[in-house]
Amino acid sequence: MTATANMAKKAKKPKKKVAMQLPRAAEVANLEQRYSLELEALAPIAEIVEVASPSADAFVEGAADCDAVITSWGIRLDESVVSRLDECVVIGLGSVGVDMVDVEAATEAGIVVTNTPDVFIEEVADHAMMLLLASIRRTKEQNILAAGGDWFQGRPQLNHVPRLMGRTLGLVSFGNVARCTAARAQVFGLNVIAYDPYVSELTIGDAGVEPVSWSELLARADYISVHSPHNEETHHSLNADAFAQMKDGVVIVNTARGPIIKEADLIEALENGKVQSAGLDVLEKEPPDADNPLLAMPNVIVTPHVASASTRMRPTARRRVGREVSLVLRGKWPMSCVNPTVLPKTPLERWQPYPMNRGPNR
Repeated sequence: MTATANMAKKAKKPKKKVAMQLPRAAEVANLEQRYSLELEALAPIAEIVEVASPSADAFVEGAADCDAVITSWGIRLDESVVSRLDECVVIGLGSVGVDMVDVEAATEAGIVVTNTPDVFIEEVADHAMMLLLASIRRTKEQNILAAGGDWFQGRPQLNHVPRLMGRTLGLVSFGNVARCTAARAQVFGLNVIAYDPYVSELTIGDAGVEPVSWSELLARADYISVHSPHNEETHHSLNADAFAQMKDGVVIVNTARGPIIKEADLIEALENGKVQSAGLDVLEKEPPDADNPLLAMPNVIVTPHVASASTRMRPTARRRVGREVSLVLRGKWPMSCVNPTVLPKTPLERWQPYPMNRGPNR
């Protein structure tokens, strides 16, 4: 076969299909314009197909012949959905969290799941630090006093609040966001400790952070910032028993996932003074019910799950998820695989170099 004929054969090869859930409201009608960022990597090999998803069954019907799915909202891809995506080889998530997909079901089906774990880390760390400082300095309560005519009541309240320097911040988990939060906290003179049984003590120590056990973190921390993923192990891990082990007047910050904290127990701890104040970007139910007590408590700051939001966040995440899916559709390992045990069972090629800085027992 001549080179020209070979090229012609390749040119006739149909593009792969990538399913996207039909947006609630589309500002741009043209698909190439609407998904221009994802298509920067995908355009040479795939086309994007919008799938209406009023129900899981409707989504499956529309995505049944697609080679990939990109999602970060809408229908959750649970076992009943994943098991029927017969042609799908990769599910790309435009987020750090993987709540939208049943990862175990995807692994069982041989489907690679990717996320975007490092595109908005700095934003979330900024937000965590903002909530921490605002909660420690009782900013919401101070604003209420100032706006309500109780100008001279602000200083007496803060006269009982210790300065940050020398206090201890406990990080629950030590992933990317926690590491960036630690760097920020250290600038304020805070001692930082962290609990993460899945990260080497050497890695934690290299960041100038002291690795501790779960019970040590609860007992020693003046402030606690939550950064762990939500799973069976972490669900309601901050509960009445955990609060009882903490110092009186502890400050709690959560920019991870709401169900890590048992809200009923947190509310009780806030009411009895065990927890001085809290800064929460995530809640157990989102959006929350209007009568959720946390929304009205003067010592609680709630933001609407926006820690990652910035001018850079969405464009960068969309480009990244496009690149991840493109790598898999080209027959290569993705950069960020959530379920790496599936990779050896696929025909995908590893292109990443093997690290040479690890030896026996490391």
